[in-house]
Amino acid sequence: MELRVKRLTPSATVPKRAHPGDAGLDLCADVDVDMAPGDTCLVSTGLSLELPPGTEAQVRPRSGLALKYSVTVLNTPGTIDEGYRGEVGIILINHGRTVFEVRRGMKVAQLVLQPTVAVDVTETQTLSETHRGEGGFGSTGT
Repeated sequence: MELRVKRLTPSATVPKRAHPGDAGLDLCADVDVDMAPGDTCLVSTGLSLELPPGTEAQVRPRSGLALKYSVTVLNTPGTIDEGYRGEVGIILINHGRTVFEVRRGMKVAQLVLQPTVAVDVTETQTLSETHRGEGGFGSTGT
């Protein structure tokens, strides 16, 4: 399977795995941004993608940024659809108490490819019965 990557700027970093067997490809910032506590920012990667047929790409947080700086991806996981050809942007939020400095080339998220399932949607008046039924939102206790 091939993930095609187009650099939109010369400084953009092509995603890669830090270690063999890693699930995610590191996504790097292609801009410098100072994020004050509570700030949300769309961080440019300078990249566009052509995903393999039958896949989606999920933009996920990096655990080190979350633990050390309280910075995470806001819409986790962010979904990139197979047909999207625009620039990949990462929505970061600074939950920390100090300014977080995003720097060009910094690893700010990870990209995980997943297969998608094509389904036919059928409207119905009834659904099958299950043991759980309609229980949700804490119905199993704490």
